[in-house]
Amino acid sequence: MNDFNILVIIPARGGSKGIPRKNIRPLNGKPLIYYSIKNALALKATHVDCYVSSDDDEILSISKKFGAKIHKRNPKIADDRTTLDPVIFEAFQEIKHLESRDYDLVITLQPTSPLLRSKTIDKAIKLIDERQLDTVISGTWDSHLSWIKKGNTFFPNYEKRVNRQELPEIYKETGGFVITKTAFVTENSRFGKHIEIFPLGKREAIDIDDYEDWNLCEFHLKRKKIVFVVSGNSEIGMGHVYNTLGIANEILNHKVVFLVDSSSQLALDKIGESNHEVHLQKDGQPMLEAIFELNPNVIINDRLDTGANEIVALKERGCIVINFEDLGEGAEKADLVINAMYPENKLVPGHYFGSKYFILRDEFIYTPNISIREKVQNVLISFGGVDPNDYTLRILELIKSKCDALGIKITVITGMGYKNGHALKQRYKEIPIWTNVSSISEHMASADLVFTSAGRTTFEVASIGVPAVVLCQNPRETTHFFASKKNGFYNLGLGYELDDQRILETFDEVLGHQTRIAMNQRMMASSLKKGKERVMKLINALING
Repeated sequence: MNDFNILVIIPARGGSKGIPRKNIRPLNGKPLIYYSIKNALALKATHVDCYVSSDDDEILSISKKFGAKIHKRNPKIADDRTTLDPVIFEAFQEIKHLESRDYDLVITLQPTSPLLRSKTIDKAIKLIDERQLDTVISGTWDSHLSWIKKGNTFFPNYEKRVNRQELPEIYKETGGFVITKTAFVTENSRFGKHIEIFPLGKREAIDIDDYEDWNLCEFHLKRKKIVFVVSGNSEIGMGHVYNTLGIANEILNHKVVFLVDSSSQLALDKIGESNHEVHLQKDGQPMLEAIFELNPNVIINDRLDTGANEIVALKERGCIVINFEDLGEGAEKADLVINAMYPENKLVPGHYFGSKYFILRDEFIYTPNISIREKVQNVLISFGGVDPNDYTLRILELIKSKCDALGIKITVITGMGYKNGHALKQRYKEIPIWTNVSSISEHMASADLVFTSAGRTTFEVASIGVPAVVLCQNPRETTHFFASKKNGFYNLGLGYELDDQRILETFDEVLGHQTRIAMNQRMMASSLKKGKERVMKLINALING
């Protein structure tokens, strides 16, 4: 392929009717004809001359600015009734004398296929050489049950009604390219005897004929690749995973990909359940290298603290960087930082913190707020996906006898990373013990009281007003300012520093009807159900701005 001398001719008439002045109208910030010129100049061959053939001086002037040479078309073949064959033939004859060059191939690139890629054209050129073809034409598979109209009557254009996969392979031409050996370029044809259709994917096959096609191309050209970099394992829990899944499910206009660090097999498994594309960082591979392999436009980090050098490197590659729950030096370099759980001591542009920016899962947004019953009937124990201190077993052992005496039902929910689930089920066969529940909101909405840690669950129970007692799993959780008395929680601090008597005294207190009413009222004042909407406005303004 590299030995070919190639002439690319881009025909661009000035009198387009479907979309007036189509060839020089801005598409995603560039005139439509720019995309064909860019493709031509990027072809891998010994020599490529790119010419725009037009009757319109403005088109020719703009084409020169993007690196194309120009050919002024004869007005006699510049009307909307003239086919492309004489146009290409005339341009070819004049250009080969002007350039004093013997071309091997003439490629017709129409400006109406802006999503076509140069590497696709390179593959089609290679096909001519490998298979000794005369012509290669871009096309797309179009096998359907079709009908022919003769007069006023329709007739089936098939012998038997079968599934599409069983129909003969039918292809229709796109406006992408016609690649022809120069011997077969004549006034009436650009096709030899040995012809193949080069099938394009659905995206590259889009040919702009009307405004609907134009809008579709605009959508694809503006579409960005967003890579979520996430951590989730037995040490830090799965909150980051649920947070990013909530964001990803709101993004429809861009391509979403997940990358989890090498220690986050739990996160990989959970994200895989949602059918998002997800990658695992290789052992020993630098995270930046793993990110760059995915060629992102936007990075959304939800993996605790980031480093300044890493964020700077991402931005130097042209990436937009958005960080969640980041208290590291990288937070100061990111374009947008959202900390719903951790307080910030100073005002920083682009930093948003507080419970109003917490992203609830849809199941909680659509769950009605609970009513406080006079007596507690159901207690839910749920300490997240991992529960490293096994508060689940401890609380169950502490409160079971009193619950039995008062006729209170206990429900336990454990996560994917909880290690003692089997032993728990064997020991407490009479208690419902659920693992990796897909819709936890139903269990919370039926509970009168929840025992939990200071992570995402505190926001979830508060969103529907369920009173909660909190035991922190680690010192970092003690900085989660939302799980406080002000917001309706009994936060007992680090659970492993508590004696059993303190927990039992608190349990007695929250069994009181008036206490739970006060907790519920403070929770409902937080108005958490609008958090995702607020966050998505910030993200979309940055990405689409």
